[in-house]
Amino acid sequence: MLQALLAGVASIKAQQTRMNVIGNNLANVNTTAYKGSRVTFQDMLAQTIRGASRPTTRGGGTNPIQYGLGVLVGGTDTNNEQGSLNATNRPTDVAVQGNGYFMVSNGDRLAYTRDGAFDLDAAGVLVHRATGERVMGWGADSFGVVNTNNPVGVNSTLTIPLGSLNAVQVTSLVNLAGNLNGNAGPTEEWTTQVRVFDSLGGAHDIRIRFHNRQDPPGGTPPPGAVSSWQWEAFEGTVPIGSSTTPGSAPLYFDNNGAILNPDAVGGVTVPASTGAPAFNITLNFARITQLKTDTQVNPSDQNGFPPGSLQGFSIGQDGMITGLFTNGLTRPLGQVAMSIFPNPGGMERMGNNLWRSTDNSGIPVTGAPRTGGRGSINAGFLEQSNVDIGAEFTDLIVTQRGFQANTRVVTTVDEMLQDLLNMKR
Repeated sequence: MLQALLAGVASIKAQQTRMNVIGNNLANVNTTAYKGSRVTFQDMLAQTIRGASRPTTRGGGTNPIQYGLGVLVGGTDTNNEQGSLNATNRPTDVAVQGNGYFMVSNGDRLAYTRDGAFDLDAAGVLVHRATGERVMGWGADSFGVVNTNNPVGVNSTLTIPLGSLNAVQVTSLVNLAGNLNGNAGPTEEWTTQVRVFDSLGGAHDIRIRFHNRQDPPGGTPPPGAVSSWQWEAFEGTVPIGSSTTPGSAPLYFDNNGAILNPDAVGGVTVPASTGAPAFNITLNFARITQLKTDTQVNPSDQNGFPPGSLQGFSIGQDGMITGLFTNGLTRPLGQVAMSIFPNPGGMERMGNNLWRSTDNSGIPVTGAPRTGGRGSINAGFLEQSNVDIGAEFTDLIVTQRGFQANTRVVTTVDEMLQDLLNMKR
């Protein structure tokens, strides 16, 4: 009877542990990115009264006689299934869709989390809002290049200095479009102007003059050419390039009015000024035609930008943080890192929605989102708890009944022991 009593007591303790886990799951039903747990039981070592015997020529074998000694908590498993995503419309809130964990650090160690409730601190560093731990990733260089091959350590922070980061982009390409009159004579000309920017953001106004139409074409025309135009470029009154410059050529057209050599025309060199070095610009004439109508050629766009300060940013599905500057320039500022584990169920909770790696979780494999089996990032969303309230309430009832049943075992054994003691009277 004492074995039954002890088995009932062991089960009561096990049911209490299960109730603790269920209560914690329900308490965290609205915790961001919380992963629910469950308790698994296993039977305690049994007492063998008689071992099994093998069959003989005179009789069959016998099964062992064993008495169980109760139940033990076998373990607590983490449910790592994806939680639903809730829209928050905050640009610093991010949620992982798929596998992977964000990496955060307090400067001494790395921790991992699915909680993407991030924010910017006073220094412009991207941090975990609840703990202030810094989010890890790769920063971009001055040209906006992010090298994800660099290792991620406790100092691999991401900085988004709104209002204090300035950026310019030197012009390297000017696209021109329009038409040069196919009926024009050698004396007809057309001049257009485009503003370009040096490496310091200084503006330069470049004039491009088209003149001296020849039919048949001059110079060394490509096959199929029926006419040509010469061109010259000036900054103020200073020539900076022309069709006669080595490496450049006139514009040649065929009998359909299409340009034959848009890639071989060449470019110009803007001289140094006010501390900015000289820089080269490629002139793209591919969208110029020669039809028998009025001449109208103008620059369609150029890729330079004047100075501008960072006024906003966005986070892409690949974790790339793209800054938006007041001059219209967009440039990568960094990229959020993400880690996956061979056995995420082996990770250990640290509190504050943080996890640490263990010997059984395996070594974290760090890389960019949407690579190597890692999930994508959704900005403006947060992952919700994956606790199923219906399943937890069902387990609550089953656990309560199991607890009640085992208290009955203890009560019944107590009554039987009382009856046994009363036999002496």
